[in-house]
Amino acid sequence: MDSTEPEESAGGARRPGRPDDEELRARLDPLQWKVTQEAGTEPAFTGRYWNHHEDGTYHCIVCDAVLFDSDTKFESGSGWPSFTDPADTAAVETVEDRSHGMVRTEVRCANCGAHLGHVFPDGPGPGGLRYCMNSASLEHRAS
Repeated sequence: MDSTEPEESAGGARRPGRPDDEELRARLDPLQWKVTQEAGTEPAFTGRYWNHHEDGTYHCIVCDAVLFDSDTKFESGSGWPSFTDPADTAAVETVEDRSHGMVRTEVRCANCGAHLGHVFPDGPGPGGLRYCMNSASLEHRAS
């Protein structure tokens, strides 16, 4: 592949900020790869951050972009880490997801295109959103 040509993300979009497959396969475990690169979902109540309460920021496991802040994390009862808002609205992007016979809104890292999870209109914050993320797509950094 030409080095100036961007890599593909989970949704097929090509991203210049995404590391190449060889680097990612060496760095990510199989679940992290499946979630971020194949738009997979980890089983509920199994991820390391669903019941995590430490202050800090949550970064993209693929490109290290800051995605969420612990101040917006809440207990949704869903079994996945849930947030009312991203750290910055430009940090994530959303796309319609019609997989599995449903219509949902997929959330991706705006920098590298990694699949993060989905956003639903049933959150407790002023915007009423619940960003339901896969722990496998995140890395927490304590503040």
